[in-house]
Formats: sequence, C-alpha cells, structure tokens
Amino acid sequence: MDRNSVIGIVIIAVILIGYSVLMKPSKVEMEAQKRRADSLKQVQTEQMIEQQKELQTQEAEEADSAAPAVAKKAKQDVQEDLGIFAPRTEGKEKFYVLENDNLKLTISSKGGRPYSVQLKNYQTYDSLPLLLFDGDSTVFGLQFFSEGRSIATNNLYFDKVKGSNDMYAKNGPVTLQMRLPVDSAGAYIEYTYTLHPDRYLMDVDLRMKGMEEHRTDNVQLNWMFKSPQQEQNRQNEQNYSSLYYRYYQGDVEKFKLRSKKELQDVNETTKIHWVAYKDQFFSSVLIADKSAFEGGYMAYERLPEPHKNLAKFSSELAIPYDRTDDFLMPMHFYFGPNNFKALKRIGFHLQDLVTIGGSIIRWINAWVIIPIFNFLNRFISNYGIIILLLTLIIKLALLPLTYKSYMSQAKMRVLKPEIEEINAKIPKDKAMERQQATMALYKKAGVNPMGGCLPMVFQMPILYAMFRFFPTSIELRQQSFLWAHDLSTYDSIMHLPFTIPMYGDHVSLFTLLMTVSTILSMKMNSSTTGAESQMPGMKGMMYVMPVMFMVILNNFSAGLTYYYFLANLITIGQNVLFKQFVDEDALRRKLHSKKAKVSKKSGFQKRLEDMAKQRGYNLPKK
Repeated sequence: MDRNSVIGIVIIAVILIGYSVLMKPSKVEMEAQKRRADSLKQVQTEQMIEQQKELQTQEAEEADSAAPAVAKKAKQDVQEDLGIFAPRTEGKEKFYVLENDNLKLTISSKGGRPYSVQLKNYQTYDSLPLLLFDGDSTVFGLQFFSEGRSIATNNLYFDKVKGSNDMYAKNGPVTLQMRLPVDSAGAYIEYTYTLHPDRYLMDVDLRMKGMEEHRTDNVQLNWMFKSPQQEQNRQNEQNYSSLYYRYYQGDVEKFKLRSKKELQDVNETTKIHWVAYKDQFFSSVLIADKSAFEGGYMAYERLPEPHKNLAKFSSELAIPYDRTDDFLMPMHFYFGPNNFKALKRIGFHLQDLVTIGGSIIRWINAWVIIPIFNFLNRFISNYGIIILLLTLIIKLALLPLTYKSYMSQAKMRVLKPEIEEINAKIPKDKAMERQQATMALYKKAGVNPMGGCLPMVFQMPILYAMFRFFPTSIELRQQSFLWAHDLSTYDSIMHLPFTIPMYGDHVSLFTLLMTVSTILSMKMNSSTTGAESQMPGMKGMMYVMPVMFMVILNNFSAGLTYYYFLANLITIGQNVLFKQFVDEDALRRKLHSKKAKVSKKSGFQKRLEDMAKQRGYNLPKK
C-alpha cells in the first residue's frame, strides 16, 4: 500500500468519526425519542389487551350458548353409564364425626366412607395429630355390575338416615347410618357404623336390600388409602410396614418386610378373614365377622421420597353376596396401636401383627419377655428403669449358664501353660498331633473345651428375641430416657454433614457405648482364656464384629442398644465377681489330681487317634 492510499484511508476514518460525533442526538433528544417509543409500546399493549378481551368475551358467549347442550350431553352420558344410579352422582359432600376417648373418625357423604381416622392418644414424631389416613384419595366402597353397568359407590352420594353430625361415645355406643337409595321401591345400599366407648374397634355393617331386582352381581369391596409418615426414621418405618392378611380359620400371611421391591401384590382365591394395613406402630384392619371374603386382590406399594406418604395400600375383596332380598355382612374396623396384649385381647389372631419373630423367638417374646415387661410396667412408668430391671432379671435367670461358662474359661486358663508346652514341642505342620495331644490333656483334666461356648449358644435366642422386641414395642414410642428423646428410635447426639453408607448421618451414643463395652468384654475373655495366643486371627475379629454391629445398629431403637449395653456391663461385672470367688490354685490342684488318674478314652478321642494313625502321625506317648 502506497503513501496516498494510507492518507486516503485516514481521511475517510476522520470524516466518519466526525460525522457520528456531530450527528449524535443530544440527551434531551434521546429522552424524547425514548418517551415516544414507550408511548408507542403502551398503545400497542393496550390494543393487544383490548383484542384479547374481545376474543375472550366472544368465546364466553359461544360457551354460554353451548353450555346447555354440553351439560345435556354429559348428563345423557352419565345416565347411560350409571342408569338408575346416575342421580346420586350429584350432591354436596358433608362430613360426620364419630368420636370416643381413643378415636376420631370422619365419615364422608360421598361414598359413605371413612374419610379420615385420628388416634387421639398419639402424635407424630413432630408433635402433630396422628392420622392413619386422610383425604379425598381414600377409597372404601362397593364395585359391582348392575344391569350390565359397572357401578362404584365410592363416588356416589349417600344420605344420613340415623345419627347426628357429631357424636361422642362416652356412656354408650353411637351409631351412624349412611344410605344410598337406588329406586323408589325401597332398594338401597347402607353402611352402619357403630363406635363404642374407649375402644379402637368399630363395628361396620354392610346391607344390600332389594338389589337383586337390579341384577347385581360380582360384588367386591374396594379399600385403599395412602399411609403418611409417622416416625422420624422414614426408612426404618418402611422396613416394618407391610400388608397382612389371614386366611379364614387359617394362618396369617404378610408381604415381605424390608423388601427392595416397590410393589408387592397377590391375587388370593382362598377365603380371607381379615386384611391389615400395618406400619411400624399402628394398623388399620378390616375384619369379616361371621363370614369371610371370597378371596381378592391385595397390593402394597412403597412410596419413595419425595412422596410425603409412606406407602399405598389397596384391596379388592370379593363379597359373598348371595342375591337375597336383604343381604347383611357384619364387619369390624380396627384402627389403633400394635400393642401385643391389647390385640390378643381383641382376638381374631390380631396379635400376629406385632413383629416379634418366628418359631422359638416368637415364643420367647410372647411368653417370657412381654409378660415380664408388662408386669414391670404396672408399677414403674420410666421405661429406662424397666429395661434395666428386665435386663437384670434375664441375666439372673441365665446366671447358672454364665457361671458354667466362666468356670470353663478358668479351667482353660489353668491349663494354658501346659497347652503352650504342647505347642512348643509339636511343630505347626503337625496339626493333627498337636490337636490330639491337646485333647488328651483336656480328657485327663476333665475339661470340656466347648464348655465356654455352649452357654453362649443358649443365650443367643434371648439376644435375638430382644432384637425383634424393642424396635416394634409401642410402649417405648416417644418415651425419653437420659439423652434419648425416644427409645423407639435412634438416640442421636451428633448430626453429621454427610451420610455414611449403612451407618447414616448421625451418631448414636448408646450404640457407641454398646460397641465399647462389647470390645472390653471380649478382650477380658480372650485374655483369660489365652485365645489370642492360640488363635491370633481372633484378635482382629475382636474388633471387627463389634464395629460391624455398631454400623448396623446405629439406626435402630435406642432401647435395643441400651439393653445390649446393660447386658455387657452386667456380664463384665459378673466375671469380675466370679474371679473374686474362684480359687484358681485350688482348681489347678484339682485338675492335676484328675490328670494323675487313668481315664478311659472317649469315643471321640479314639476316632481322632485312629485318623492320626491312618495318616502316619506319631501320637504322643501317655
């Protein structure tokens, strides 16, 4: 590029810059332009709003002119779908309350169904009224075919024919009758609810009068609701929630607890006596009184977070409708706590709703633990003290086994120098010879090497029975002790800013105390028996097992870990006490005197010697 071209480009740039500066509008002119633009925009907006209003007015006029036709068509469709039941689709929903000292039930005219149930003596973990279910999603109604039409009474409006809007069962039962008129000839469907004073059990009678005239068949009772969260630990509450049902004059079945499946269901063709929707501490049960449901479909759906509800329960139960002119089916509703003693008193095998284990574990809880617990509860109101006394009673009953275990450990401790001498003489690669020599020493001294283990085996059912009893004990719910505000859930003393898998996001103090006391107890036992020197791997297990239990039980009931902590402390105290009274020198002399006697070989010892000889081992000479 030559000199003249550069000068030309510079001149053009100067001209353009100068023009833009000279022709730039002043501040006043810019504000005027902005006002004109705003005014124009406002006019356009007003015109658009006016056009929308005119359009809406036109659409409303067209809708009004078409409304009668649409309503008429909808009414015709309902008439065709529901026939003689169509008039009952219109009405105003009204609510009626049945109440006693325990329950408050709200009955809706829409469906004539229980709309909500409140347990008055209990609250949620955050001190709100405890509702077993509540809301329009609740279903309790008949579904059947009538003259070829599918009818669901849950959406039809019932009339109150007996009772008042609010009734309190104080000095006697109160009754509410909800009736669905069907025709002018007197046919109807009716629910009669009767609530007695101070009970969680309510009578409900289903009556179908004159329904055979309308060719009614395939009658089933649909019952469904969503269960809200009641407890602090949602996951733990879900682990103890399930659907239970009992065969007519048969066993109680349930869906799997702690199942990872969100939906569990079953289609039963066998007669069913009752169906129960159970969470950790409360249940809603529908019971057929003198007859039974002819099978049905039942489902339990676990609702994950962020659902505010815990689970969805549903049943479609076949009614044994015999097409008589006046069909009556008496039933009961149980809305209340899972209290073993109270449920057993009611009957119908409802005590099986309480999760206290199976076979021998259930027997221990039902006939030993629960009676002792209830007996102590008659005199003591502090449940921490009750658990302490219960632990003392159990440990006292197991004292002979504990003493036998300690004596076996003492004998092993006395023989420890001689066992170490055998181990020094016989190399490790001759394990059979070493084992044979050790067994011979035990035989001469009259020591059973399993004597310390067998008593512990007998105590394991008690420990597991407690594992099943405490987490579902309604008596412990919201009962505080020391730093634990609720013995039925974990006793958190520290909230972690993160979540540890399996362990959780908190630290439970009773769980820590249980772990420390377990390690201390195991360390005392291993040091007295010499288990660490004989089996070095046991030293690591002494710490691994308690830590594993600490992780598992961190989210469990504080009452459970408190019991385990107390049991460990008492065991440690017993061992210290036994040590003061057992003269090990006298025990050593006694064992040595037995060794001096010639004893007959046991069958087990002979078999070990025969096996050693067959493999070519040189057995120690007697």
